[in-house]
Amino acid sequence: MDIEAGLYLCPTPIGNLGDITIRTLEVLRSVDMIAAEDTRNTLKLLNHFDIKGNLTSYHEHNRYEKADYLIGQILSGKSIALVTDAGMPAISDPGEVLVRRCIEENIYVTSLPGACAAVTAVTVSGFDTGRFLFEGFLPADKVERDRVLSELKNETGTLIFYEAPHRLKKTVAVLYEGLGNRRVAFCRELTKLHEQIVRMELKDAAGYFEKTEPRGEYVLVVEGRDKDELLKEKREEFKTVSVTDRVRSYVDGGMDKKEAMRAVARERGVSKRDIYNALLKEEE
Repeated sequence: MDIEAGLYLCPTPIGNLGDITIRTLEVLRSVDMIAAEDTRNTLKLLNHFDIKGNLTSYHEHNRYEKADYLIGQILSGKSIALVTDAGMPAISDPGEVLVRRCIEENIYVTSLPGACAAVTAVTVSGFDTGRFLFEGFLPADKVERDRVLSELKNETGTLIFYEAPHRLKKTVAVLYEGLGNRRVAFCRELTKLHEQIVRMELKDAAGYFEKTEPRGEYVLVVEGRDKDELLKEKREEFKTVSVTDRVRSYVDGGMDKKEAMRAVARERGVSKRDIYNALLKEEE
């Protein structure tokens, strides 16, 4: 297989080795160098498929200085495949740094489709897949974590998180505290021998994991905020602000008065005439 100089993002199986694609195997066999998160893990994968690759490490602790080296290799005419331990490179992964650097240097970058734990989990969750948000691992710092959860509290799309088993109980507690009760799917060891999908409500999760010790890597898929409930809450909130003040805020933002009245009517679930009458009453 002839390939040009550049960076090739190659997804690796997240469990079942049969999930690797033919194209990924061809690229791994053809590139001049394979940059791997953990060369020991990648060597096992390459040996399984009888691939003799020129391995080099690229991970969280050397992502900046090693990116310079890899950029130099590509600019000299080399082709490089980037792999992570499992799944798609550059997703919650230092590969995003290398991708940005390559783009800045006008280097050819392509991504091969393949295994991704987040997408696999959301499709099996049973929740809305029309719109979802991948958050990765929640921050360990409490202040930053609270900020993230505050931003997500009214998100109506399905939420996806990664978590390690030793942090899962704490994460369940902070999700329940920060988001309120939601349906959640705990997707454990996806595509592996002991794959398990457990669906429940967040309010019940703490009790479940007191009886069942978390084992293996988890993807948490959390149902988004109910749109009707959110709309009702906003309408109740708007009722605490006078129609006059709300219309004025839109006018101050650049709308003409008629547009502002229509906007307030939509917010409150009433007709424009109701808003007009309310304005007249407040002006009396």
